Amino acid sequence: MASHIGRRKFLATLGSAAAWPLAARAQQPERMRRIGVLTPFAENDALIQSYQAAFRKRLYEAGWQDGRNIRIDYRWTAGNADRLQLFARELVESKPDLIFAQTTPAAEAVLRLTRTIPVIFVQVTDPIGGGFVTSLNRPGGNVTGFVNMEPSMGGKWVGLLKEIAPRVTRVALVFNPATAPYAEQYMNPFKAAAASLAVEAIAVPVQQASQLEAVVAAQAREPNGGLIIMPDVFLYLHRAEIISLAARYRLPTVYNLRDFAEIGGLLSYGNDRLDQYPRAAVYADRILRGEKPGELPVQAPVKFEMTINLKTARALGLEVPPTLLARADEVIE
Repeated sequence: MASHIGRRKFLATLGSAAAWPLAARAQQPERMRRIGVLTPFAENDALIQSYQAAFRKRLYEAGWQDGRNIRIDYRWTAGNADRLQLFARELVESKPDLIFAQTTPAAEAVLRLTRTIPVIFVQVTDPIGGGFVTSLNRPGGNVTGFVNMEPSMGGKWVGLLKEIAPRVTRVALVFNPATAPYAEQYMNPFKAAAASLAVEAIAVPVQQASQLEAVVAAQAREPNGGLIIMPDVFLYLHRAEIISLAARYRLPTVYNLRDFAEIGGLLSYGNDRLDQYPRAAVYADRILRGEKPGELPVQAPVKFEMTINLKTARALGLEVPPTLLARADEVIE
């Protein structure tokens, strides 16, 4: 009897001992993963904050919670090129598990410093021409991401400008060479569409905010001018000033993002930028779970949207064609 009781105690003790490592593991916190975010935008930009929130939300849905098993370190540069380079180096030297680079200048700054830390980019126009990836289907190396625009958009913007402002005979495509090194990708479609519509096409580089008014004023000196604002961090950061100048000089202007039309721009057409952020979070989840970024294809934009600001159209004396209104995703009264 005593022998039987002793054996039961031994088995119970053995069972408890076997459970110790499992219990200990259950009590240990998960390994904290780190994502470094490099963005050229300003931290107080509410719209950009909504994009970052969409990224975090999708990560949370995939099981990653900031402060529990993941830490997200943001570096906001507010358009400062020197700060962008400095923060890119800071992030790379901190050796995070992943870097999320937003826009071409940010991706370029990071990839100049590392070809080992996994990188996901968004809002990049020409990742092959920029040397980020070797192909879209098989990026190779440590990087993948989401393309911002298609070069054919350069022609579509001309067509939309002519449609909403039929009297336009001269159009300037505005960009900053420093922040839009991919500008040449848009030029051929832009010039071809302008020629087909008997519109003079002008490429106008702008390098400083102080030059913006001179550019707009130059287009307004002769009648029937118009503007197209290229996808460009510099132009986005100065969007309020650009819209104000276009209104003051009464120049019909087409923009690439809804953000512009919402604050007074005449018409915008481009991809839904918000859509890229949750899609990037899906890639982040896959990479954090062991997949290689170079084996995840670079994805093209899938959602496009057109917004028309009727108040601005009326102020410019434009009658928006019903066919164009019918195609708009959003009409601002």
